[in-house]
Amino acid sequence: MPQTILLLAACFLLAFIPLYPKIPLFDVLPGYIVRVRLEDILVLLAFVYYLWQVIRHKATWKNQVSPWIFAYLAGASLSIVSALFLTPTIPMELLHIGKSVLHLFRYTEYFVLFFIMFAAVKRVQDMRVVFASLIFSVLAIVIYGYGQKFWYWPVFSTMNREFSKGMVLYLTEHARVQSTFGGHYDLAAYLVIVLPILYLLAIKVKERRLKRVLHLTHILGLWLLVASASRTSFIAYLGGVLFGLFLFALQETKWLTKIQYFFRHSVAFVLLMSIMMYSFGADMRERFEHVLRAYPGVYEVYEETQNFVNRQVAFLKDPMAKIREFQDRNKPDNGIAFDNTDLDSVLSRTDQQPVSNRPIDVYVDIPDKVAIATESSDGANVVTYVEQPRTWSDNALKYGLSFAIRLDELWPNAIKGFLRNPVFGSAYATLNKKEFQQFTEAESTDNNFLRTLGETGLVGFITFYGAIVTLLIVLYRNQQKTQDEWLKYANVAFIAASIGLLLNATYIDVFASSKVAFTYWALAGAILAYNQQVMKKHNASTLTKKSHRHA
Repeated sequence: MPQTILLLAACFLLAFIPLYPKIPLFDVLPGYIVRVRLEDILVLLAFVYYLWQVIRHKATWKNQVSPWIFAYLAGASLSIVSALFLTPTIPMELLHIGKSVLHLFRYTEYFVLFFIMFAAVKRVQDMRVVFASLIFSVLAIVIYGYGQKFWYWPVFSTMNREFSKGMVLYLTEHARVQSTFGGHYDLAAYLVIVLPILYLLAIKVKERRLKRVLHLTHILGLWLLVASASRTSFIAYLGGVLFGLFLFALQETKWLTKIQYFFRHSVAFVLLMSIMMYSFGADMRERFEHVLRAYPGVYEVYEETQNFVNRQVAFLKDPMAKIREFQDRNKPDNGIAFDNTDLDSVLSRTDQQPVSNRPIDVYVDIPDKVAIATESSDGANVVTYVEQPRTWSDNALKYGLSFAIRLDELWPNAIKGFLRNPVFGSAYATLNKKEFQQFTEAESTDNNFLRTLGETGLVGFITFYGAIVTLLIVLYRNQQKTQDEWLKYANVAFIAASIGLLLNATYIDVFASSKVAFTYWALAGAILAYNQQVMKKHNASTLTKKSHRHA
């Protein structure tokens, strides 16, 4: 009975946390973007019940990953102590200390779901319940995302402090879909976890009804990933699935069969991705073009390829176009058509084309407001705000504003935090401060590896990613040993999802995003528990066979 309650609680949280919008209940710290939400209360209640079962020896926490998690939490705690007394980067004030401790509490909260799910999964049937919860969540998130894009369903964003108060928004025509998440990057990172699992299981399972459900859910989720217009997540998802297909190929017996398997399935997958991108990914294609424009030689090849594809598509839609093109060759070269006076027809290749003085991903030239202090006739100080043209860095003009913020500000800040104390880092919530006493209202590095190094140093980096690497090694070894097909498929699928998320972590703080982190660690606990149960049977069977031989 306690295990059943834990399973129901864990699966409920696995579905509820991604689905419930980020509507805050109350502030923890005044002026800070992180607030208490309903999910925090529910996780706390589930943890209290789990802890009670551990005390009664009805649930366990012992596994190959838990020592790494405890070591990380201990190292992060020492990082805060170091930031107070050794570095120092945290002022000896309750508000600043509380902010850093709050982040430590959030990471602890993420890991709690790992332990609850690990204790909850005891049978193969339990994993089916977990997968059912996952499929239900994805379908519901897709439906809500569709409603946001086409029916103006409410958006609850955490992209800035005002929005994070629970402000009800709606999407404009070209805004990126974020569904029930606090931002489109968080939604895309969540899909990077679940979509590889759905796709890789779909191509392996033999039960037709389940195969159809998995394929349908994956296609709908892939549409939502494209609609989120997150380039990094799209590439991370591609990399994760291809890695999973590579592991599946290694399971084949002959080398020729391995190569054929990988080539056949990878081509089919890339073709599916291309069709979805071409059909629904206009915004994402434009964002990819922003990157390519920073490299003129590459962009020229891309543009020529794109023009060739467009010509072939146009010919298939209108075969008579070639005849009209032949007729148009007799038109005078030095004339301007009456109905075609656009800029390209007026300017020749030798004329100077207009050059934008703003980054390619900035569409509105909003002036910068500068405060100017003056003195009035009666001697009083007066502050007036004057609008001035914005100035952009070289990186912003070359790569776009999004990437330039990382290159110019966020990533150097994380490196400085690491160099202050390479062992323990400069502690949570200190990387973006300009001065010792500054209170930042939000934290971001947009590279989870650099953020971990900057905040918790080598100790935090080694222990945090050591937990993930240890988990992946266990799963990989078990899928080689076992004859259980479901375990083989599930292990490869989760490894692929982890690789995709790690790729995504190079550009986004995915392991600090609550909905993403909760989902990842919950699934990690479930898959590790499933491995433990199956491998116990495998080891017991092996011992029985050996004893029979000796007898």
